[in-house]
Amino acid sequence: MAEVAEAGVRMPAGSAPASYGTGAKWFHWITVLLLAIALPVGFVIQHIKDDHKTIFYTIHESAGLTILLVALARLAWRLRHPPPPLPPHVPRALQRVAAAVHHSLYALLILQPILGFVATNAWGFPLRGDSAYLGFIDLPQIMEKNEGLAGVLQTLHTIGGWAILVLLVLHVCGVVFHQAIRRDGTLLRMV
Repeated sequence: MAEVAEAGVRMPAGSAPASYGTGAKWFHWITVLLLAIALPVGFVIQHIKDDHKTIFYTIHESAGLTILLVALARLAWRLRHPPPPLPPHVPRALQRVAAAVHHSLYALLILQPILGFVATNAWGFPLRGDSAYLGFIDLPQIMEKNEGLAGVLQTLHTIGGWAILVLLVLHVCGVVFHQAIRRDGTLLRMV
């Protein structure tokens, strides 16, 4: 079998890495869209005037809880439809880094909305009325106001937001590295 060398990568001619299925691709791109809403809104809320904050909180919290639901559905899907293995030409060290970034993102996409939801309740603002989930679904209040706990949860939620941003940057850098430098077709697995 002929081999093609591109940017130091040796792949059999005409071979392409195994692609993710349609369901996995939908989950991935829906998550990207929701993160593109939740992260910027979350980072700017503190700079919004008080009389306009409610709509920003509603958008942020609704996107966040939807991310939680999508992440849980995505994990359930992944259990029944395992991802295709990385091509054998991807070095073991890169495979480990990719796995660490993906597993960390999954964990934070589940933990982060839970922290935010509990923090919101601890601040005394359950998702009801003007700030209901998606603007019209009142969620149960899970605790009484507790500002001490709320402050701790808010700090953890803020750290989680920055951690997600760092992981997303690493993920995108990995995509660019595989596509532009290694030219190994890894990006095509998810498009």
